[in-house]
Amino acid sequence: MPVAFRLPLQVFFEREARHPRKPFLVQPIGGGEVQTLTWGEVGHQARCAAQWLRARQLPPGSHIALISKNCAHWIIADLAIWMAGHVSVPLYPNLTADSVAHVLTHSEAALALIGKLDDWPAMAPGIPAGLSTIRLPLGPAGDFDFTWADLQVCSPIQDNPEAEASSLATIVYTSGTTGLPKGVMQTFGALGFAATRGTELFGLGEGDRLLSYLPLCHVAERMFVELASIYTGQTVFFAESLDTFLTDLRRARPTALFGVPRIWTKLQMGVYAKVSQKRLDRLLRLPFIGRHVGRKVLAGLGLDALRIALSGAAPVPEALLRWYQRLGLDVLEVYGMTESCGYSHVCRPGQQTLGWIGLPCPGVEVRIDPLGEVQVRSGATMLGYFKDPQKTAETLTDDGFLRTGDKGEQDAAGRLRLTGRLKEIFKTSKGKYVAPAPIENRLAEHARIEQVCVVGEGLSAPIGLCVLAAGEDRQALRGELECWLEQVNQALDKHERLRQLVVVKDSWAVENGFLTPTLKIKRNVIESTYGAQLHAWSERSESILWQD
Repeated sequence: MPVAFRLPLQVFFEREARHPRKPFLVQPIGGGEVQTLTWGEVGHQARCAAQWLRARQLPPGSHIALISKNCAHWIIADLAIWMAGHVSVPLYPNLTADSVAHVLTHSEAALALIGKLDDWPAMAPGIPAGLSTIRLPLGPAGDFDFTWADLQVCSPIQDNPEAEASSLATIVYTSGTTGLPKGVMQTFGALGFAATRGTELFGLGEGDRLLSYLPLCHVAERMFVELASIYTGQTVFFAESLDTFLTDLRRARPTALFGVPRIWTKLQMGVYAKVSQKRLDRLLRLPFIGRHVGRKVLAGLGLDALRIALSGAAPVPEALLRWYQRLGLDVLEVYGMTESCGYSHVCRPGQQTLGWIGLPCPGVEVRIDPLGEVQVRSGATMLGYFKDPQKTAETLTDDGFLRTGDKGEQDAAGRLRLTGRLKEIFKTSKGKYVAPAPIENRLAEHARIEQVCVVGEGLSAPIGLCVLAAGEDRQALRGELECWLEQVNQALDKHERLRQLVVVKDSWAVENGFLTPTLKIKRNVIESTYGAQLHAWSERSESILWQD
C-alpha cells in the first residue's frame, strides 16, 4: 500500500497561513546584525517573484538556475520557482567558470538567479551569452538584467499552486567526485516522500532551530534544512562566513545540526587549540567533573542545546564519535545519495552501534547484490539523470533499485555497514585488491591527521597520502606517526598494510580542486597530482615521508 505523504508547496502554504508572524529565516547582514523574516514575509516575497516569473511566459516546467551561497533568499527563490510552475537548478557557489557554463548549458537554463557569492568575477564568464540574470539580495556587484527589487514590485500571486507528485521539481547536479557532474532529476513526490518520513524520525517541531552552512544546492542540506524546516516549522539561522562560523553557531544554538565528518573534526580541533588533548581527556575521565566539563565544551561551541546531531557524506572515525559521546553528545551517522534524496539509512537516537550506520529509513527497501553492492529502492528514488538515459539505465535496475556503488553488509538487525566504493577498489602489483575507504577511516582517527587518501594501483603495497593539521613540528610527529602507522597496519590484512605515510605539502581544499564542495576528496585529482612520485616514494625505506 502506498505510503501517504504531503508535497512541499502544500505544506508551506499551510504554515504560511497558520503562523504568518512566526520567525522562519534569520539572515546575518554584516556587522553582527541579522534580518529575521517571518513565514508570512517569506511567502509574500516568493509570491511576488512567482508573479514576475509567470509574466515571463516561459514554457511550463522551464529550468531556472540558482547560483548562491546559503542565505534566506536561496530558499525564497526556490519557493518562487516552484510557485511559478518551473524547475529549480541549483549550482554550487564556488564552481569555476567552465563548470558554470557546463551546468547552465547542459540543464538548458532559461534564467539564472545570482545571490551571495565570494568570487563572482571568476564565475561570471561562465554565464552563456543571452541568458538573463537576476541579482538577489546580498548578491555581488556587477551588471545584471534584473534585481530582486524588480520582482518585488509585482503583485503577489493569490492562488496556492500545487504541482503533481510526478512533476519534476529540481535537477540536482552531483558534486563531481569522479568527473563531470550529473543532473539528478527529482520529483515533488520524491522530495515529499523523503521529507515527510525523514522528519517523523526525530520528533522535531516548531520550537526547534537549525543552522544552515553546508551548500544548500547539495541534497543533504536541501533536505535537512530547506525541506525539514518547511515540514516541521523550525527556524533556520544562516552562517555568514567561515570566519564567523562559531559566532553564527552560538547565535543559533541549534537543536538539530547536520555536518560532514570534516566539520565535526574541525570543531574538535578548535577545542584542542584552547586546551590540550591530554588535559581535556584527563578532565573528562573525572567523575561528576567530567560531565560538567563536557557540557562546558559544548556550550563554548554553541552546541549545548543540540538534541539531534547527524553526520553524513563520508564515514566518521569511531574515535571521533567516542570523543563527542564523552562530551555528552551522540553524533548519529546517516547514509544516502543525491539519487535517493539523501534518504536511505539513519542511526536512531539511543540505538547507536559504532561502526554501523543504522537501520533503513521508513519505506526503504535494501538488498546486497552478489558483488556486495548496496542497492536501495523507495519513493525517494530519482527519475534518472537529465539527458543521460545510458547512465540512468546503468544506475537503476529493471525492478527500480538504485545501484549505490557502495559495498556494504547488513547485520541480523538490518543495520548497514559500508566497506568501500566498488570503483575505488584498486589492485596492487601483487594482484591483490584493496578497498581504501576503511583504511582511511582508521588513519583519520589520529587527531593530527586532517585529511587522508590511500592509493596503490600498480604499487607493491598501498601508500597513505595525508595532510596534517597546521602548525605541527615534523620531528616531534615522526615517532608518533610511526607508532600510529604500525598500530593501524596490525589490524589490516597483510595485502592491505601501508608501506608509508606521505605528508604532502599541499592543502586539500575546494578552492584548489582537491575537494568537492561537500568536502569529499577527489581521488582522481589526488592521484593525478602525485602520481609521478608514487613509485619513487614506495621504493624508499622510511615509513614516514614528507613531500619535498
